[in-house]
Amino acid sequence: MTVIAHHRSRTAARATSPLRSRQAVRNLLEPQTLTPADLSMVLLVTEEPADRPMPTVTLAEIPAVIREAARLGIRSVKLFAESSERDTTGEISLAPSSLMARAVHACKDTAPALAVMTETCLCSYTGDGACYVTGRNGRPDVPATIEITAKQAVAHADAGADIVGPASMVLGTVGGARKALDQSGHDGVSVMPHVIFWSSLYDGFRLTMNATPKAGVNREFQINPGRADQFVDTALRMEEAGADMLLLEPAQFTADVLATLRRQTHAPLFPFSVSGEYTSMTRVEPETGRRDVRLLVELFTMLKRAGASGSITYAALDIARQLT
Repeated sequence: MTVIAHHRSRTAARATSPLRSRQAVRNLLEPQTLTPADLSMVLLVTEEPADRPMPTVTLAEIPAVIREAARLGIRSVKLFAESSERDTTGEISLAPSSLMARAVHACKDTAPALAVMTETCLCSYTGDGACYVTGRNGRPDVPATIEITAKQAVAHADAGADIVGPASMVLGTVGGARKALDQSGHDGVSVMPHVIFWSSLYDGFRLTMNATPKAGVNREFQINPGRADQFVDTALRMEEAGADMLLLEPAQFTADVLATLRRQTHAPLFPFSVSGEYTSMTRVEPETGRRDVRLLVELFTMLKRAGASGSITYAALDIARQLT
């Protein structure tokens, strides 16, 4: 029995030890774990060229960027659009001529097979920068927020979006968007709500898109990062309400809840690597002008291992160029 046990121990050790002696053997046994198809490209769209904390694109620049993404094997894009006009209800976002609608058209006209995701939110359209409609008492008007979010989802679908993304974290917006899409003939359009831990990592995006709440950092509906149970519960409730897939943010702080959700749902899960992750985990090499994205490659490899269906990132093009 002792000899057999010793033999099993030696076999187990051999089986789990990495074979590092030959590069050819490593290439054989270690598959490429991250590919451009695992990445969704983030575009922050502005009307005019802008010098902002985060990189932006104009409508005229979208076709070239989309063609490059498709050439590299990226299969989806996540759009955010700034609005120079604001109102108290966010209804300005519903106009067929909105920048978001025109950006969706520009993407689909350039690469029809590319999946276009939108942010379905009010923070870039309300005067106070809030993600929801504010009532007369200064508190969130939940029914009005659900209604305008549903209308916004339909407007994005009318423009050609494949996936709409309710991002206010107001419960009811997912079901409202799903119902409105189905009733308007867009039953084939997917709903991917944002499930959000509050974090200072969003500041670069907020400053870039003029979406900083005037009342300060808005954590009204976002989840305390210490409450993994609440994050998972909220995500599952959103799925029950009609979410087809789930966006989890910020990416580097969601590995544990990603793994938990992967065991509890078959819905596609997409960690979103937000603006603060892009600025803190990448740098431009002075000698070459290229962006060093090695840390993000490691992050997205880990997230894929934990169960991510894909990762949404500002660095998609840089990473795809490195991988190919």
